[in-house]
Amino acid sequence: MFSIHQYEYDLPDELIAQAPARNRDQSRLLRFNRREKTVSHHRFRTLEDLLTPTDLLVINNTEVIPARMIGKKETGGRAEVFLLGFPNGLNQENKESDVTCECLIKMSKRPKPGSVILFDGGLKCEILEGQGGVYSVRFSCERGFMNALYRAGSTPLPPYVRRESGMPTPEDAISYQTVYASQKGAVAAPTAGLHFSKELLKKLKSKGVRLAEITLHVGYGTFLPVRVMDIRKHRIHPEWYSISEDAAKQINDGKQNRSRIVAVGTTCVRALEFASNDKGVVKPGTGLCNLFIFPGFRFKTIDAMITNFHLPKSTLLMLVSAFAGREEILSVYEEAIRNRYRFYSYGDAMLIE
Repeated sequence: MFSIHQYEYDLPDELIAQAPARNRDQSRLLRFNRREKTVSHHRFRTLEDLLTPTDLLVINNTEVIPARMIGKKETGGRAEVFLLGFPNGLNQENKESDVTCECLIKMSKRPKPGSVILFDGGLKCEILEGQGGVYSVRFSCERGFMNALYRAGSTPLPPYVRRESGMPTPEDAISYQTVYASQKGAVAAPTAGLHFSKELLKKLKSKGVRLAEITLHVGYGTFLPVRVMDIRKHRIHPEWYSISEDAAKQINDGKQNRSRIVAVGTTCVRALEFASNDKGVVKPGTGLCNLFIFPGFRFKTIDAMITNFHLPKSTLLMLVSAFAGREEILSVYEEAIRNRYRFYSYGDAMLIE
């Protein structure tokens, strides 16, 4: 179960979703019962029928920032910069004028330390150093980094979502964001949350399902392939997370009262399992989460999860395999392919319980 080749499967290209469902909650939902090993097929809007009033949904309220920027070198050549994330989160007050972070950079020649890239709105970045294609850069501007970023940047769609113009559409800026996003800092969406509409959330709350909000700023590492043959040797890119005292209390009280803890997305799964002790008690706090979950991992906190269908050989596929069994998940994926489910970020969803 530790060979990278054990996490391969064949997916027809036409099943890679290029756009979301017309209405968020009208995507399809595959339900997989781990104990009975049964599969049933639903629409996401019927989630209220699949949850009970005692369930606790844990959602990731991170907000995707416009992390993809097109600029120019001082000599006039084109340069593309993709932010990889911020190790200490982002100041929500928009007060910083200088920010240092890691980026991917595309230009005609490899950038040298000290070179500068200019963007619209007075934003510029200086290359500090680079290794393995990842560069440390310092952004600077007069009016505050976040304000400048929102003027210069665009929605950071994953590489398998293609647009004819090569750039995201105005619709992507809305659809590639959860309806409950509130904490700026992610460079990729927590895609399981994209299926929730405000109307569905109201129905769930009316039924008695409770919600707890945590934050994990999804980094570009979520798309990076595992490049080692033995997955145990892979190291995951750390991502900034925050769990408030109120959220931790909600989750811990729920566990004590035998409520199901249903994590919305692999980001919530990782943050909760990272922050919990051996008894499943979640500790509030803020920091960097670098937990890599693969088969053999003992889950302590979550009881069920809502997630999308993930890329072959990805750490996300390994995580759901750890939760539901590798062979079982690959078998479920085969059924999803036979039934023409849509895969990846804009695709359909699974409820694994």
